[in-house]
Amino acid sequence: MIDEILEFNRSFVAERGYERFATDKYPDKKIAIVSCMDTRLVELLPAALGLRNGDVKIIKNAGATITNPFDSTMRSLLIAVYELGVEEIMVVGHTGCGVQGMDAEHMLQLMRERGISDEHISLMEHCGIDLRNWLHGFDDTDAAVAETVDLIKHHPLMPEGIGVAGYVMDTYTGGLRPID
Repeated sequence: MIDEILEFNRSFVAERGYERFATDKYPDKKIAIVSCMDTRLVELLPAALGLRNGDVKIIKNAGATITNPFDSTMRSLLIAVYELGVEEIMVVGHTGCGVQGMDAEHMLQLMRERGISDEHISLMEHCGIDLRNWLHGFDDTDAAVAETVDLIKHHPLMPEGIGVAGYVMDTYTGGLRPID
């Protein structure tokens, strides 16, 4: 499958398909969006929000959540604010998220089935990584979005005046519902 993608890429470049996407690194709308990596949102999210290349910074992860105030998503948001001129942040969860109800013990078992040894799992835990907390999902999408919004708003390195709001997107219609 990767070979097919690389072949398409060679044609894309040769035919100059990239020209219609030309922009710079600064988001025109001064917005960053934290969203889920769900495949249903790849085209739906920008289409439903009327976004074009160059409009916003989109940061995707599993569940559109920030699980640690110093994880890579929070780092990306701080860079977007301080270096790229972002003034507003949207957190967009979605219906039917695969992270909802995800069980850390089940994921650890899947890791073992794929050859990860108990020794490696123990080593991670010995190094201070709480795998059960790190791999946990959430039970309620609205609550997970609200928690992430709260973490961003109250992060000690986030400057005053940055608007932060949370939403849940319907993965079928693309409709957004605000989270209080």
